[in-house]
Amino acid sequence: MTQTPLGPHDQAEPPGGGIAVGEVPVAEGGDTTAGTSGAAIVGRSPGQLAWIRLKRDRVALVSGIVLVIMFVLAIAAPLISKLYGANATDQHSDLLDTSGYPLGYLGGISGSHWLGLEPQLGRDVLMQLIYGMRTSLVIAFLAAIITISIGIVIGIVAGYAGGIVDSIINWFIDLVLAFPFFIFCLAAIPVITNKVYGERGDVSALFRVGLIIGVFACFSWTYPARLVRGQVLSLREREFVEAARAAGAGMGHILFRQLLPNIWAPILVVFSLNVPQFITGEAALSFLNIGVVEPTPDLGRMINNGTTFLQTDPFYTMVSGATILILVLAFNLFGDSVRDALDPKSSR
Repeated sequence: MTQTPLGPHDQAEPPGGGIAVGEVPVAEGGDTTAGTSGAAIVGRSPGQLAWIRLKRDRVALVSGIVLVIMFVLAIAAPLISKLYGANATDQHSDLLDTSGYPLGYLGGISGSHWLGLEPQLGRDVLMQLIYGMRTSLVIAFLAAIITISIGIVIGIVAGYAGGIVDSIINWFIDLVLAFPFFIFCLAAIPVITNKVYGERGDVSALFRVGLIIGVFACFSWTYPARLVRGQVLSLREREFVEAARAAGAGMGHILFRQLLPNIWAPILVVFSLNVPQFITGEAALSFLNIGVVEPTPDLGRMINNGTTFLQTDPFYTMVSGATILILVLAFNLFGDSVRDALDPKSSR
């Protein structure tokens, strides 16, 4: 059988269907740097690859935009209040009828009050929502940061130490998980508040916010701790840890300079999913009247107040509930997208 000779510009396909000589392998993202003498592959770190996957995810893009808008509204609440011409605590009793309900349609919506007024008190609903988002986000982020920090320290120590230390920590985690969260809050928060303030009743809003964050931190560190422990158990016998031990590195260096940077991806995912959990938890506590106290605006307390006027003014309850729904849904969708972007085996 006669074979046709190869021309000066023809290339033979290597056995097995590999890349022919002169072909340029394309890295993820499609970027190559080609020259006349050859080609170079553009290397990317795992963080860069995750960022590329995240930018391609439309769900992450939409949910991220929603979160940015809500963050900007919450941060710029004082400026918005000045431009809008109303504060969250201002009472417009002149715009209420004799029964305490807002004059006009849909709870008193007008050019001066875009989402109407709160029944009985006459406070602007839009400013209550913006400042309420600010309260929820501050509590959720501070609680998530403290929770993750406690979970990292306990989990990394348990996973690396092993033995009796690991057994004691696991037993304590099981003990904490045995407590029902909301029942404990119903019992503990009023008792602690009464212990500090007695019968005065003038509870500081800052004290109640700190108490809620402390309760969240006491009960929510267990899952991050178990996650970090499992990751450390799989990494503590790796070559880079053995090399650090052989070089004379101390335990603190091994734990926080060698192991911790290699488990940041699952920690970031847990953080992004903890924030919406704390938003709903804080709203639930306020709905049960053991959350943030007046006059600090709060989304959960708005829903609680709105249940009294559900038949006469349902719009007031609907807007506060819809705000929590959008905020939590955007966080959950964005957290799922972050998890998929950090997972190299993900199909998305």
